[in-house]
Amino acid sequence: MEPRAGCLRRRDGQRGEQEERPSGEGNAEMHRTSDLVQWSQHMEAVKTQLLEQAQGQLMELLDRVTWEAVQSYPSQGRPLPPTPLVSLSRTQEPPLGKRKVFIIRKSLLDELMEVQHFRTIYHMFIAGLCVFIISTLAIDFIDEGRLVLEFDLLIFSFGQLPLALVTWVPMFLSTLLAPYQALRLWARPGAGGAARTLGAGLGCTLLAAHAAVLCVLPVHVAVEHQLPPASRCVLVFEQVRLLMKSYSFLREAVPGILRARRGEEPGAPSFSSYLYFLFCPTLIYRDTYPRTPNIRWNYVAKNFAQALGCVLYACFILGRLCVPVFANMSREPFSTRALVLSILHATLPGIFMLLLIFFAFLHCWLNAFAEMLRFGDRMFYRDWWNSTSFSNYYRTWNVVVHDWLYSYVYQDGLWLLGGRARGAAMLGVFLVSAVVHEYIFCFVLGFFYPVMLMLFLVIGGLLNFTMHDRHTGPAWNVLMWTLLFLGQGIQVSLYCQEWYARRHCPLPQTTFWELVTPRSWSCHP
Repeated sequence: MEPRAGCLRRRDGQRGEQEERPSGEGNAEMHRTSDLVQWSQHMEAVKTQLLEQAQGQLMELLDRVTWEAVQSYPSQGRPLPPTPLVSLSRTQEPPLGKRKVFIIRKSLLDELMEVQHFRTIYHMFIAGLCVFIISTLAIDFIDEGRLVLEFDLLIFSFGQLPLALVTWVPMFLSTLLAPYQALRLWARPGAGGAARTLGAGLGCTLLAAHAAVLCVLPVHVAVEHQLPPASRCVLVFEQVRLLMKSYSFLREAVPGILRARRGEEPGAPSFSSYLYFLFCPTLIYRDTYPRTPNIRWNYVAKNFAQALGCVLYACFILGRLCVPVFANMSREPFSTRALVLSILHATLPGIFMLLLIFFAFLHCWLNAFAEMLRFGDRMFYRDWWNSTSFSNYYRTWNVVVHDWLYSYVYQDGLWLLGGRARGAAMLGVFLVSAVVHEYIFCFVLGFFYPVMLMLFLVIGGLLNFTMHDRHTGPAWNVLMWTLLFLGQGIQVSLYCQEWYARRHCPLPQTTFWELVTPRSWSCHP
């Protein structure tokens, strides 16, 4: 009883002290509460703007930062800072734009590999490669009595690779020198009207020469020397990558120079930042990027080894599951039954090829270069395999390319249209992406067969607008994977048929219509 009575006496004393407080302290407390409410409202406004810029990627972090800032803000005698304005002039960033925010983060697969269950799935794919190697050895031993792995398909695909690498050198030097020097000529400080006009003219001449080198040289080398597919891949991927990087550099640097002429910020970017941008695994230019503290060379070697393993894996899949089926298919009369069966047969190797391309390039290759350059932001993809809509799949499959299309096609399209016609801007994204994908396939395979154009622009566009983000649930994920299987089967089947048809039925004479007409429709040797 005595402790309880003591507690009651202390509570009564505390209430008495609170009642005896002077009114001035109460007013100060109310003032502090009002300041906290105002500061909280201000931080909420800042948080909303930053979330829009970061495209929803930093919500949890910003909530925590906002709460800590509100709690730690000293209310006495400190005015609120002004809230940043959203409206910008046409010489600055588009008012509707959301700038890509780079932060230090690991790739999703690296995080998932830390889970034993997911690592087991990775081991299953390695076991599949071992089975392919064992089956190849067994078949060669039974048929020819030898235990030697032959890599005929790999050697053919990468034939004349040194020529492709030599061709890459002037392409890179053109990208290294022309855009940067053109920008410096245009941005010379203190230049008068005539000098500025001359600099702009010289800069445009440099950019025209740069575009000619990138667009004409690889095509000429590939056609003149009949480069095989993998060597062509090196040229066309570098051609597209360097063009996209050049555009991003100019697109991001020009508004900064315009602001520098008004004295708002420094002028042209440094050459070292541009050189770093040409090698780092992003297509969005920034003067600086978040950097990791050190380089893990064992991680670099591991990723390059995995990329090489994926190339070998792809050769085994093509050699065992595709070549025996499609090599002689064009020799037989065309029938709907044979076409449907070939598409269904190609679904499994097609989806394997999709997964291998994703893992080899978007994970292994980009992470290896990111590690060597200490590039911090490793979000080259997101969990596209969990998508329940094709709109989400397109956003998460290849984040590197999606960021470029979103920033420079979709956002700039909306800016030019005054914020209206979002459907037209999205259609422009699909048109640009479909044309570039079709160009890549045409360059690599050496013939025009618009399978990718139809699948990506027509069917993919329809699926993007019909299978949208409002559809959730496992059934929609199953439907998405089913359509992916069928789409990959169509691509592998039709492109393989056309490849062998053009070898079995060569053109007697080369005309435009014969070049653009699929040979597999009429080839019956």
